[in-house]
Amino acid sequence: MNRFEFSGKLKTVLLVGIVIGLLSLIVEYFVVGDDLHSQFWGDIILNNSYFMGMALMALFALSAFIAAWAGWYSVFKRLFEAFNAFLIPGAVIIFIVALGNYFGWHHLYLWNDAEHVAHDEVLHGKSAFLNKNTFMIVTLLFVGIWLLYRYKLRSLSLLEDAGVKGDYSAHQKMRNWAGTFLPIAGYSSALLIWLWLMSIEPHWYSTMYAWYTASSWFVGTLSVMIIVLVYLKGKGYFELVTKEHLHDMGKFLFAFSIFWSYLFFDQYMLIWFGNVGEETIHFKVQQGEFPVIFYTILILNFVVPFLGLMINSAKKSNVVLVVIAVLTFIGHWLDMWLNVKPFVGEATAEFTGIHEHISHYPSIPEIGVMIGFLSLFLFVMFKCLSNAPLVGENDPYLEESIHHHS
Repeated sequence: MNRFEFSGKLKTVLLVGIVIGLLSLIVEYFVVGDDLHSQFWGDIILNNSYFMGMALMALFALSAFIAAWAGWYSVFKRLFEAFNAFLIPGAVIIFIVALGNYFGWHHLYLWNDAEHVAHDEVLHGKSAFLNKNTFMIVTLLFVGIWLLYRYKLRSLSLLEDAGVKGDYSAHQKMRNWAGTFLPIAGYSSALLIWLWLMSIEPHWYSTMYAWYTASSWFVGTLSVMIIVLVYLKGKGYFELVTKEHLHDMGKFLFAFSIFWSYLFFDQYMLIWFGNVGEETIHFKVQQGEFPVIFYTILILNFVVPFLGLMINSAKKSNVVLVVIAVLTFIGHWLDMWLNVKPFVGEATAEFTGIHEHISHYPSIPEIGVMIGFLSLFLFVMFKCLSNAPLVGENDPYLEESIHHHS
Protein backbone atom coordinates (compact mmCIF):
# COMPACT_ATOMS: atom_id res chain seq x y z
CA MET A 1 0.00 0.00 0.00
CA ASN A 2 1.53 3.28 -1.12
CA ARG A 3 -1.19 5.52 0.36
CA PHE A 4 -1.76 5.93 4.06
CA GLU A 5 -5.41 6.21 5.08
CA PHE A 6 -5.81 8.27 8.23
CA SER A 7 -9.18 7.32 9.66
CA GLY A 8 -10.99 5.11 12.12
CA LYS A 9 -9.63 4.07 15.48
CA LEU A 10 -6.26 5.82 15.15
CA LYS A 11 -7.84 9.22 14.48
CA THR A 12 -10.29 8.72 17.36
CA VAL A 13 -7.52 7.79 19.81
CA LEU A 14 -5.47 10.86 18.87
CA LEU A 15 -8.49 13.17 19.12
CA VAL A 16 -9.19 11.77 22.60
CA GLY A 17 -5.54 12.46 23.49
CA ILE A 18 -5.86 16.06 22.27
CA VAL A 19 -9.01 16.50 24.40
CA ILE A 20 -7.13 15.13 27.44
CA GLY A 21 -4.45 17.74 26.82
CA LEU A 22 -6.98 20.57 26.52
CA LEU A 23 -8.80 19.48 29.69
CA SER A 24 -5.47 19.30 31.54
CA LEU A 25 -4.65 22.85 30.46
CA ILE A 26 -8.07 24.03 31.64
CA VAL A 27 -7.48 22.36 35.01
CA GLU A 28 -4.06 24.00 35.29
CA TYR A 29 -5.45 27.45 34.45
CA PHE A 30 -8.58 27.45 36.61
CA VAL A 31 -8.03 24.87 39.35
CA VAL A 32 -4.40 24.30 40.30
CA GLY A 33 -1.37 26.56 40.58
CA ASP A 34 -0.92 30.23 41.37
CA ASP A 35 -2.63 33.46 40.31
CA LEU A 36 -0.05 33.97 37.54
CA HIS A 37 -1.01 30.63 35.94
CA SER A 38 2.67 29.70 35.79
CA GLN A 39 1.97 25.96 35.57
CA PHE A 40 -0.32 26.52 32.57
CA TRP A 41 2.17 28.68 30.66
CA GLY A 42 5.13 26.59 31.79
CA ASP A 43 3.60 23.44 30.36
CA ILE A 44 2.86 25.19 27.07
CA ILE A 45 6.44 26.41 26.60
CA LEU A 46 7.84 23.06 27.78
CA ASN A 47 5.79 20.85 25.47
CA ASN A 48 5.65 23.15 22.48
CA SER A 49 9.43 23.59 22.58
CA TYR A 50 9.94 19.83 22.81
CA PHE A 51 7.62 18.80 19.99
CA MET A 52 8.41 21.81 17.80
CA GLY A 53 12.08 21.03 18.34
CA MET A 54 11.45 17.44 17.22
CA ALA A 55 9.79 18.78 14.06
CA LEU A 56 12.77 21.08 13.43
CA MET A 57 15.20 18.20 13.86
CA ALA A 58 13.22 16.14 11.33
CA LEU A 59 13.57 19.02 8.85
CA PHE A 60 17.25 19.41 9.69
CA ALA A 61 17.92 15.68 9.24
CA LEU A 62 16.02 15.65 5.94
CA SER A 63 18.08 18.61 4.73
CA ALA A 64 21.32 16.95 5.84
CA PHE A 65 20.46 13.73 3.99
CA ILE A 66 19.53 15.61 0.82
CA ALA A 67 22.66 17.78 0.93
CA ALA A 68 24.87 14.73 1.57
CA TRP A 69 23.38 12.77 -1.38
CA ALA A 70 22.18 10.11 1.04
CA GLY A 71 19.95 7.43 -0.42
CA TRP A 72 19.33 4.89 2.32
CA TYR A 73 16.29 6.71 3.75
CA SER A 74 14.44 7.37 0.48
CA VAL A 75 11.84 4.63 0.95
CA PHE A 76 10.55 6.37 4.07
CA LYS A 77 11.58 10.01 3.51
CA ARG A 78 7.87 10.92 3.67
CA LEU A 79 8.08 10.34 7.43
CA PHE A 80 10.69 13.07 7.75
CA GLU A 81 8.47 15.38 5.70
CA ALA A 82 5.43 14.52 7.81
CA PHE A 83 7.27 14.94 11.11
CA ASN A 84 8.25 18.51 10.32
CA ALA A 85 4.60 19.41 9.63
CA PHE A 86 4.20 20.15 13.36
CA LEU A 87 6.21 23.32 12.75
CA ILE A 88 2.93 24.88 11.56
CA PRO A 89 0.79 24.47 14.73
CA GLY A 90 3.94 24.87 16.82
CA ALA A 91 4.52 28.28 15.22
CA VAL A 92 0.99 29.37 16.14
CA ILE A 93 1.45 28.30 19.75
CA ILE A 94 4.87 29.92 20.19
CA PHE A 95 3.47 33.12 18.66
CA ILE A 96 0.79 33.11 21.37
CA VAL A 97 3.53 32.69 24.00
CA ALA A 98 5.46 35.59 22.41
CA LEU A 99 2.33 37.76 22.45
CA GLY A 100 1.76 36.82 26.09
CA ASN A 101 5.32 37.83 26.87
CA TYR A 102 4.91 41.13 25.01
CA PHE A 103 1.61 42.14 26.61
CA GLY A 104 2.22 40.66 30.05
CA TRP A 105 -0.26 37.80 29.90
CA HIS A 106 2.23 35.54 31.67
CA HIS A 107 5.35 35.89 33.83
CA LEU A 108 7.54 33.03 32.61
CA TYR A 109 10.53 35.30 32.17
CA LEU A 110 11.93 37.30 35.05
CA TRP A 111 13.85 39.54 32.61
CA ASN A 112 10.52 40.83 31.24
CA ASP A 113 9.78 42.73 34.45
CA ALA A 114 11.25 46.24 34.08
CA GLU A 115 11.23 46.98 37.80
CA HIS A 116 13.08 43.78 38.63
CA VAL A 117 15.66 44.35 35.86
CA ALA A 118 16.32 47.87 37.13
CA HIS A 119 17.44 46.48 40.50
CA ASP A 120 19.26 43.42 39.16
CA GLU A 121 22.76 44.09 37.80
CA VAL A 122 22.99 40.76 35.96
CA LEU A 123 19.64 41.09 34.20
CA HIS A 124 20.35 44.74 33.39
CA GLY A 125 23.57 43.65 31.71
CA LYS A 126 21.69 41.10 29.59
CA SER A 127 18.78 43.38 28.77
CA ALA A 128 20.05 44.23 25.27
CA PHE A 129 19.29 40.63 24.30
CA LEU A 130 16.76 39.53 26.91
CA ASN A 131 13.82 41.82 26.24
CA LYS A 132 10.32 41.38 24.85
CA ASN A 133 11.13 43.00 21.50
CA THR A 134 14.04 40.69 20.80
CA PHE A 135 11.96 37.71 21.88
CA MET A 136 9.15 38.65 19.49
CA ILE A 137 11.31 39.64 16.50
CA VAL A 138 13.73 36.71 16.67
CA THR A 139 10.88 34.22 17.17
CA LEU A 140 8.87 35.57 14.23
CA LEU A 141 11.91 35.87 11.96
CA PHE A 142 13.45 32.45 12.44
CA VAL A 143 10.26 30.43 12.86
CA GLY A 144 9.08 32.10 9.66
CA ILE A 145 12.29 31.00 7.93
CA TRP A 146 11.80 27.44 9.19
CA LEU A 147 8.29 27.42 7.75
CA LEU A 148 9.55 28.76 4.42
CA TYR A 149 12.15 26.01 4.10
CA ARG A 150 9.66 23.41 5.20
CA TYR A 151 7.22 24.58 2.51
CA LYS A 152 9.86 24.66 -0.23
CA LEU A 153 11.29 21.21 0.47
CA ARG A 154 7.84 19.66 0.72
CA SER A 155 6.64 21.37 -2.47
CA LEU A 156 9.73 20.31 -4.43
CA SER A 157 9.37 16.75 -3.16
CA LEU A 158 5.79 16.59 -4.44
CA LEU A 159 6.85 18.27 -7.69
CA GLU A 160 9.51 15.59 -8.11
CA ASP A 161 6.79 12.91 -7.83
CA ALA A 162 4.70 14.61 -10.50
CA GLY A 163 7.63 15.04 -12.88
CA VAL A 164 8.99 12.90 -15.68
CA LYS A 165 11.05 9.91 -14.64
CA GLY A 166 14.72 10.73 -15.08
CA ASP A 167 14.19 14.48 -14.67
CA TYR A 168 16.08 15.44 -11.53
CA SER A 169 15.73 19.23 -11.78
CA ALA A 170 13.40 19.34 -8.74
CA HIS A 171 15.89 17.31 -6.73
CA GLN A 172 18.71 19.69 -7.67
CA LYS A 173 16.63 22.57 -6.34
CA MET A 174 15.92 20.60 -3.17
CA ARG A 175 19.67 20.15 -2.68
CA ASN A 176 20.24 23.90 -2.96
CA TRP A 177 17.50 24.70 -0.45
CA ALA A 178 18.64 21.92 1.91
CA GLY A 179 22.26 23.05 1.83
CA THR A 180 21.42 26.62 2.78
CA PHE A 181 19.06 25.52 5.55
CA LEU A 182 21.71 23.64 7.56
CA PRO A 183 23.72 26.66 8.85
CA ILE A 184 20.52 28.69 9.31
CA ALA A 185 18.97 25.92 11.40
CA GLY A 186 22.11 25.52 13.49
CA TYR A 187 22.36 29.24 14.28
CA SER A 188 18.66 29.97 14.73
CA SER A 189 17.93 26.93 16.90
CA ALA A 190 20.62 28.04 19.36
CA LEU A 191 19.21 31.57 19.55
CA LEU A 192 15.68 30.37 20.13
CA ILE A 193 16.72 27.76 22.69
CA TRP A 194 18.43 30.54 24.65
CA LEU A 195 15.36 32.76 24.43
CA TRP A 196 12.59 30.20 24.92
CA LEU A 197 14.21 27.91 27.48
CA MET A 198 17.53 28.95 28.99
CA SER A 199 16.31 32.47 29.78
CA ILE A 200 13.63 31.04 32.06
CA GLU A 201 16.57 30.83 34.48
CA PRO A 202 18.11 34.19 33.48
CA HIS A 203 21.00 34.31 35.95
CA TRP A 204 22.30 30.95 34.75
CA TYR A 205 24.14 30.34 31.51
CA SER A 206 25.88 27.51 29.67
CA THR A 207 27.55 27.64 26.27
CA MET A 208 26.63 23.97 25.76
CA TYR A 209 22.94 24.27 26.60
CA ALA A 210 21.78 24.87 23.01
CA TRP A 211 23.56 21.82 21.58
CA TYR A 212 22.52 19.74 24.58
CA THR A 213 18.86 20.64 24.02
CA ALA A 214 19.03 20.21 20.23
CA SER A 215 20.54 16.73 20.63
CA SER A 216 17.71 15.88 23.03
CA TRP A 217 15.18 17.01 20.41
CA PHE A 218 16.84 14.84 17.77
CA VAL A 219 16.80 11.75 19.98
CA GLY A 220 13.11 12.41 20.62
CA THR A 221 12.54 12.62 16.85
CA LEU A 222 14.35 9.33 16.24
CA SER A 223 12.47 7.62 19.06
CA VAL A 224 9.00 8.58 17.84
CA MET A 225 9.92 7.90 14.21
CA ILE A 226 11.05 4.37 15.04
CA ILE A 227 7.79 3.70 16.89
CA VAL A 228 5.68 5.11 14.03
CA LEU A 229 7.67 3.23 11.38
CA VAL A 230 7.27 -0.11 13.16
CA TYR A 231 3.56 0.60 13.74
CA LEU A 232 2.93 1.42 10.07
CA LYS A 233 4.87 -1.60 8.87
CA GLY A 234 2.67 -3.72 11.11
CA LYS A 235 -0.36 -2.24 9.33
CA GLY A 236 1.00 -3.17 5.89
CA TYR A 237 2.52 0.20 4.95
CA PHE A 238 6.14 0.93 4.01
CA GLU A 239 6.63 -2.55 2.57
CA LEU A 240 10.01 -1.54 1.12
CA VAL A 241 11.38 -0.69 4.56
CA THR A 242 13.50 -3.60 5.76
CA LYS A 243 15.37 -4.53 8.92
CA GLU A 244 18.39 -2.87 7.35
CA HIS A 245 16.66 0.51 7.44
CA LEU A 246 15.49 -0.03 11.00
CA HIS A 247 19.01 -1.13 11.88
CA ASP A 248 20.30 2.24 10.67
CA MET A 249 17.62 4.08 12.64
CA GLY A 250 18.74 2.10 15.68
CA LYS A 251 22.34 3.14 15.02
CA PHE A 252 21.29 6.79 14.87
CA LEU A 253 19.38 6.40 18.14
CA PHE A 254 22.39 4.74 19.76
CA ALA A 255 24.88 7.31 18.43
CA PHE A 256 22.92 10.41 19.37
CA SER A 257 22.05 9.01 22.79
CA ILE A 258 25.80 8.75 23.37
CA PHE A 259 26.27 12.26 21.94
CA TRP A 260 23.62 13.62 24.33
CA SER A 261 25.36 11.83 27.21
CA TYR A 262 28.69 13.34 26.17
CA LEU A 263 27.18 16.84 26.22
CA PHE A 264 25.47 16.17 29.56
CA PHE A 265 28.74 15.01 31.13
CA ASP A 266 30.79 17.85 29.66
CA GLN A 267 28.34 20.50 30.80
CA TYR A 268 28.03 18.97 34.28
CA MET A 269 31.75 18.31 34.71
CA LEU A 270 32.88 21.77 33.56
CA ILE A 271 30.36 23.51 35.82
CA TRP A 272 31.29 21.27 38.77
CA PHE A 273 35.02 21.83 38.18
CA GLY A 274 34.67 25.60 37.68
CA ASN A 275 32.56 25.86 40.84
CA VAL A 276 31.11 29.26 39.90
CA GLY A 277 28.00 30.01 41.93
CA GLU A 278 26.01 31.42 39.01
CA GLU A 279 26.55 28.13 37.17
CA THR A 280 26.40 25.51 39.92
CA ILE A 281 22.96 26.64 41.15
CA HIS A 282 21.34 24.99 38.11
CA PHE A 283 22.53 21.50 38.99
CA LYS A 284 22.21 22.14 42.71
CA VAL A 285 18.46 22.58 42.20
CA GLN A 286 18.14 19.64 39.80
CA GLN A 287 20.28 17.12 41.66
CA GLY A 288 19.51 18.32 45.17
CA GLU A 289 15.74 18.86 44.98
CA PHE A 290 14.77 16.42 42.21
CA PRO A 291 17.20 13.50 42.66
CA VAL A 292 14.81 10.76 41.49
CA ILE A 293 14.03 12.53 38.21
CA PHE A 294 17.69 13.55 37.75
CA TYR A 295 19.05 10.00 37.97
CA THR A 296 16.08 8.49 36.12
CA ILE A 297 16.96 10.74 33.19
CA LEU A 298 20.53 9.40 33.14
CA ILE A 299 19.28 5.82 33.20
CA LEU A 300 16.67 6.29 30.47
CA ASN A 301 18.76 8.51 28.19
CA PHE A 302 22.17 6.88 28.54
CA VAL A 303 22.20 3.51 30.28
CA VAL A 304 19.17 2.05 28.49
CA PRO A 305 20.12 2.93 24.89
CA PHE A 306 23.82 2.27 25.49
CA LEU A 307 23.36 -1.24 26.85
CA GLY A 308 20.23 -2.05 24.87
CA LEU A 309 21.48 -1.06 21.43
CA MET A 310 25.15 -1.99 21.70
CA ILE A 311 24.61 -5.36 20.01
CA ASN A 312 23.81 -5.35 16.28
CA SER A 313 21.02 -7.90 16.60
CA ALA A 314 19.19 -5.62 19.08
CA LYS A 315 19.04 -2.86 16.49
CA LYS A 316 17.33 -5.27 14.07
CA SER A 317 14.69 -6.36 16.58
CA ASN A 318 11.45 -4.39 16.32
CA VAL A 319 10.50 -5.19 19.90
CA VAL A 320 13.83 -4.03 21.34
CA LEU A 321 13.85 -0.89 19.19
CA VAL A 322 10.31 0.10 20.18
CA VAL A 323 10.85 -0.51 23.90
CA ILE A 324 14.04 1.53 23.95
CA ALA A 325 12.48 4.23 21.75
CA VAL A 326 9.56 4.61 24.19
CA LEU A 327 11.91 4.84 27.18
CA THR A 328 14.22 7.38 25.54
CA PHE A 329 11.28 9.51 24.43
CA ILE A 330 10.01 9.61 28.02
CA GLY A 331 13.53 10.24 29.31
CA HIS A 332 14.09 13.26 27.11
CA TRP A 333 10.68 14.71 27.91
CA LEU A 334 11.57 14.35 31.61
CA ASP A 335 14.85 16.12 30.89
CA MET A 336 12.93 19.03 29.34
CA TRP A 337 10.60 19.02 32.35
CA LEU A 338 13.56 19.21 34.74
CA ASN A 339 15.12 22.06 32.75
CA VAL A 340 11.92 24.13 32.72
CA LYS A 341 9.38 23.52 35.49
CA PRO A 342 11.51 24.04 38.65
CA PHE A 343 12.79 27.36 37.31
CA VAL A 344 9.34 28.53 36.22
CA GLY A 345 8.40 28.06 39.87
CA GLU A 346 11.39 30.15 40.98
CA ALA A 347 10.44 32.97 38.60
CA THR A 348 6.88 32.91 39.96
CA ALA A 349 8.21 33.13 43.51
CA GLU A 350 10.23 36.22 42.56
CA PHE A 351 7.11 37.90 41.13
CA THR A 352 4.70 36.98 43.91
CA GLY A 353 7.01 36.70 46.89
CA ILE A 354 5.32 33.39 47.70
CA HIS A 355 7.48 30.26 47.56
CA GLU A 356 4.99 27.53 46.80
CA HIS A 357 5.91 23.87 46.98
CA ILE A 358 7.04 22.51 43.62
CA SER A 359 6.17 18.86 43.02
CA HIS A 360 9.26 16.68 42.69
CA TYR A 361 7.53 14.68 39.96
CA PRO A 362 5.36 15.57 36.96
CA SER A 363 1.76 15.96 38.11
CA ILE A 364 -1.24 14.30 36.49
CA PRO A 365 -2.24 17.53 34.66
CA GLU A 366 1.34 17.92 33.41
CA ILE A 367 1.33 14.38 32.05
CA GLY A 368 -2.08 15.08 30.51
CA VAL A 369 -0.71 18.15 28.70
CA MET A 370 2.18 16.07 27.36
CA ILE A 371 -0.31 13.47 26.08
CA GLY A 372 -2.25 16.26 24.39
CA PHE A 373 0.80 17.67 22.63
CA LEU A 374 1.99 14.20 21.61
CA SER A 375 -1.45 13.42 20.20
CA LEU A 376 -1.53 16.73 18.31
CA PHE A 377 1.96 16.07 16.95
CA LEU A 378 0.96 12.60 15.72
CA PHE A 379 -2.37 13.84 14.36
CA VAL A 380 -0.68 16.52 12.25
CA MET A 381 2.01 14.07 11.19
CA PHE A 382 -0.43 11.33 10.10
CA LYS A 383 -2.60 13.89 8.32
CA CYS A 384 0.40 15.12 6.34
CA LEU A 385 1.48 11.53 5.67
CA SER A 386 -1.90 10.76 4.12
CA ASN A 387 -1.64 13.64 1.63
CA ALA A 388 0.98 12.06 -0.65
CA PRO A 389 2.27 8.63 -1.73
CA LEU A 390 4.39 7.00 0.96
CA VAL A 391 7.19 6.33 -1.51
CA GLY A 392 8.27 8.91 -4.09
CA GLU A 393 8.65 6.99 -7.33
CA ASN A 394 10.90 9.60 -9.00
CA ASP A 395 13.40 9.91 -6.17
CA PRO A 396 16.85 9.51 -7.78
CA TYR A 397 18.06 7.37 -4.88
CA LEU A 398 15.05 5.09 -4.65
CA GLU A 399 16.78 2.02 -6.09
CA GLU A 400 19.71 2.50 -3.75
CA SER A 401 17.31 2.67 -0.81
CA ILE A 402 15.38 -0.44 -1.92
CA HIS A 403 18.59 -2.47 -2.04
CA HIS A 404 20.11 -0.85 1.05
CA HIS A 405 22.33 -2.97 3.31
CA SER A 406 23.67 -1.53 6.53
